[in-house]
Amino acid sequence: MNWGIFEALLSGVNKYSTAFGRIWLSLVFIFRVLVYVVTAERVWSDDHKDFDCNTEQPGCSNVCFDEFFPVSHIRLWALQLILVTCPSLLVVMHVAYREAREKKHRELVGENGRHLYLNPGKKRGGLWWTYVCSLVFKAGVDAIFLYVFHSLYPKYTLPPVVKCHAAPCPNTVDCYISKPSEKNIFTLFMVITAAICILLNLVELAYLVSKRCRECLQARKAQATSASSYKQNDLLSGDLIFLGSDIDPPLLPDCLQDHMKKTSL
Repeated sequence: MNWGIFEALLSGVNKYSTAFGRIWLSLVFIFRVLVYVVTAERVWSDDHKDFDCNTEQPGCSNVCFDEFFPVSHIRLWALQLILVTCPSLLVVMHVAYREAREKKHRELVGENGRHLYLNPGKKRGGLWWTYVCSLVFKAGVDAIFLYVFHSLYPKYTLPPVVKCHAAPCPNTVDCYISKPSEKNIFTLFMVITAAICILLNLVELAYLVSKRCRECLQARKAQATSASSYKQNDLLSGDLIFLGSDIDPPLLPDCLQDHMKKTSL
C-alpha cells in the first residue's frame, strides 16, 4: 500500500471537515482501520482451520462452519470500512472539481474578473449538500452493518460451542470455535467504535443544519432591516423636497382634515 497517497487523501479530508469531522476521521483511522489491519486479521486468520467438530464425517465441519459463519467478520468489516470512507473522498473530489472550474474560469476572464468561487473549499451550494449527504450515508452504512452483525451473531458475541445438525452430519454434533473470548472482545470493540462514529455523524449533521438555518435567519433579518431603512430614507427625502420648495404639500382628504380639527380642539 502506498502510504504517501493515503496520507495525502487523509490530509485533504481533514482540511475540508469540521471539528466533528476531524474527530470522526481520527477515530476511524486509529481505532478502526489500524485495529483491523494490525490485530483483527490475525485473530480471525485461523477461524476455519481451528473450527473443530466431534465427528469424523467428511464435509461435516465445512458445512457447520458455513452455517454458523455465512460471512466472515473480517470481510464484513473490510466492506464496511470501504463504504464508510468513500463519501469523505467524494467531498475532496468535489472540492478539486470546483478548484479546476475556478482555474479555468480565471484563464478565460483574467485575474481581475469575477470569481466563480471565492473559496472553493467553503461548504456552500452543492458542496454543502455533498457534505451533508456524505454524513447521512456514513451513518446509514454503519447502522446497516450493525444490524447485519446483530442478525448474524445475536448480541454480537460468539458462543464457545455450537450445535450443528446439517447434512452430511450423521446427527447433532458439537463444534468448537477457536479463541471465542478474544474474538468477542474485538467484535464489541468494533461495534462500540461504529456506534460512536454514528453519533459523531449525527452531531455534525445537526451542527451543519442548525448553522445553515441560523445564517438564513440572519440574512432575512438583515434584508428586512435594509428594506425598512430604505423606506425611511424615501420618506425623509420626500419631506425635504416639500420643505425646500415653494410647492405646498398635498392636502389631506376633507374627512381627515375635519377629524384632525376636532381632535385638536
